Amino acid sequence: MQDETESASGCAFLFILCMVYFRVQQAGVRNPNPVLERVLKFISAWSEKVVMEMGNLSKENKNKELRFPMMENAEYQKAQNQEIKLGKEQGLDVSVYTNPEFNWLQMEQIRMGLKDNVDASIYANPAYSYDTMKQIRLSLYSAIDLMPYLKRGFTDDSLEEIRLALLNKLPLDKWLVDDMCAPQIHEIRVGMCEQLDISSYADVKYNWMQMQEIRLGLEKRLDVSIYANNMLSHFQMKEIRLGLEAGLDVSSYSTLVYSAADMKEKRQELINRKTAQPAKTKDSGIKDPLLNSLMKKEFVISIEENGNKAYAYIPWIPGNMVTKDDIYNDLARREIVFGIKNEAISDLIDKKRLNEKVLIAEGIPAQKGSDGWFEFFVRLDMPRIPAPLPDGGVDYVNIEAFEMVDEGEKIAVYHPAGKGISGKNIYGETIHAENGAEKKPLRGQGFLIAPDGVTYISRMNGKFEYIKGQIIISNMLVVREDVTAVTGKLEVDGSVYVVGSIYSGGYIKATGDIIIEHNVETARLIAGGNVMIKKGSCSKNDCFIDAGGEVSGSFFEAANINAGGNVKANYIMKSNINTMGRVIVSGSKGMLFGGKTCAVRGVDTYNLGNAAHIKTYLEIGRTELYDKAQAEYAEKREQLLNELSALEKGWAKILQMVAAEKKVSKDTVRRVHATITAKGHELAELDAEVSKLINMTEHNLNAPVCVRGRAHGGSSIIMNGIKYMLSSEVNRVIFKLRNKQVIMVNL
Repeated sequence: MQDETESASGCAFLFILCMVYFRVQQAGVRNPNPVLERVLKFISAWSEKVVMEMGNLSKENKNKELRFPMMENAEYQKAQNQEIKLGKEQGLDVSVYTNPEFNWLQMEQIRMGLKDNVDASIYANPAYSYDTMKQIRLSLYSAIDLMPYLKRGFTDDSLEEIRLALLNKLPLDKWLVDDMCAPQIHEIRVGMCEQLDISSYADVKYNWMQMQEIRLGLEKRLDVSIYANNMLSHFQMKEIRLGLEAGLDVSSYSTLVYSAADMKEKRQELINRKTAQPAKTKDSGIKDPLLNSLMKKEFVISIEENGNKAYAYIPWIPGNMVTKDDIYNDLARREIVFGIKNEAISDLIDKKRLNEKVLIAEGIPAQKGSDGWFEFFVRLDMPRIPAPLPDGGVDYVNIEAFEMVDEGEKIAVYHPAGKGISGKNIYGETIHAENGAEKKPLRGQGFLIAPDGVTYISRMNGKFEYIKGQIIISNMLVVREDVTAVTGKLEVDGSVYVVGSIYSGGYIKATGDIIIEHNVETARLIAGGNVMIKKGSCSKNDCFIDAGGEVSGSFFEAANINAGGNVKANYIMKSNINTMGRVIVSGSKGMLFGGKTCAVRGVDTYNLGNAAHIKTYLEIGRTELYDKAQAEYAEKREQLLNELSALEKGWAKILQMVAAEKKVSKDTVRRVHATITAKGHELAELDAEVSKLINMTEHNLNAPVCVRGRAHGGSSIIMNGIKYMLSSEVNRVIFKLRNKQVIMVNL
């Protein structure tokens, strides 16, 4: 009974925490303040732990029939779905993170990386925490490689400190030890930023609080060797440091025999004894011991912001008579020589601003140089996602699909990073300023760089695209008339843009994209890239579309489509579709009915089938196209293995010749070795593609068939060869595969 009560309490608390977290995410808080962010991360980690414990407890209490709510049906899953939805709206490849093992924070980091055109697959690993993913993502923006440090065991906040150190080009590796925690790395990094001699504390034998005390002493130019002893606690170190700052002789208490409390007491005694001594000033002229004993000189000068500011504080004490000379003498004793504010000191003394912290010296902070940046003269914000319509559909008609550029047109200019401006602290020391970070040159094709090294110019008249940080300018043929059988076959090395429509007998083959401004009837379209038919396609099963990428349009009626990417429309009727991607039908009036749809990655539609029970077939997962892709992979892998085997035999002969001291051309050795390495990489990449294809059908299909409106009877759904016949109408459901059965789950 006690276990049941504790479990129920844990469930309730977990649900409340998840609700809080999801509401924060839903409100759009993408960069919470550090405290809130840590609370949110704690909730995420705690929830995962509780779910695991609940699972274990469920096994132990199986006979007691305890049941716990599944997290996939709670706000937790909604937050995951929200991240996937955002990714789709931003035109991203959400397959990289549509894995239930990712929590929504991890999904967010992957989505942000994809949005910013970095290789998010580097950190798209459920084993990496949200914070670890964040640091790797940020490092990719600055071309910093954190993976060696991740392999050494550094994660989360430790990676952040390492990234910041590498960003500032600090020699962190000289001091970094595998056992160091994030706060220790932080103290080392800050010390190097301030150009301190960190050798006195950059040692794993000190905890981070001890390191901090030594660093603070170095900043204030104290003799830290007096207390740089790892046997002293950081509390003891602090008391010794404060004594040195006050100009006390700390030798009477800076030993291990005294506790921190004892040290504090002795330090206070020394301060009281010092302040009780008669003040000796140049201009007092007072020789009377009684008067001198009544005149106190108690004030504090504190150094802040790493030696960039000094503040004076004079407490209100009877008989406390601090003069300007007292302030200047103490500044001289501390070797503060720059940025002294004489007016502020006069104001402090003349107007008796007691119990008030007054800035009396201020340095000039260093200014980091501006980062390099690209100024583009063409639009990069082309709307890859069509605008939404009132019914939830999408406006394919008015989308701007591409940007055209002319030969010799200026595309972009790089503005180099600026130099930093050095500063000076209150000790008169120069503070080194960082120069701005330079960006790598743009990559891609179809352009050249002018002799000035910063201007990018188009080499041709063509279509401009900026994809994943690369400029792609490709040849584009613009056809300003309707395409028919009379027009003849159009075969283009590049893309084709038809301003009109395609009617009976039209034929276009392009290595790039095919974009049709109006309609397509009887035609054959073959594209190496995407096919977009803005108004749609209507035929009598004599329209054939083959695309290496995505196929989209307002509607498709009786079309035959083969696509390597997604197929998107506002309704699809009596069409035969084969795609390695997903079929997406948008809008509250959107319908997918009739014909046969084979989609490796699933279907997302508002309505499925119709009231007349027209037969509608869906085949998901391991389709004929999937099997064909697997066969092609297997054939290519066999070919690569044969090539590698032949190369390795040749390499073995070279080694035998070298062993026999026979002459072998160095070029031959290098060429054979380089070819073996290249083929090895090619084989590894091929295996990765095969693995990705298998995961696509076996692990990553959270919602293989999603029907947001009505699913009518007469629809047949086949998933990985397992068939399900829908006998009656259902609303808002997901069809998924579980335990080798197709089941329905409420959306």
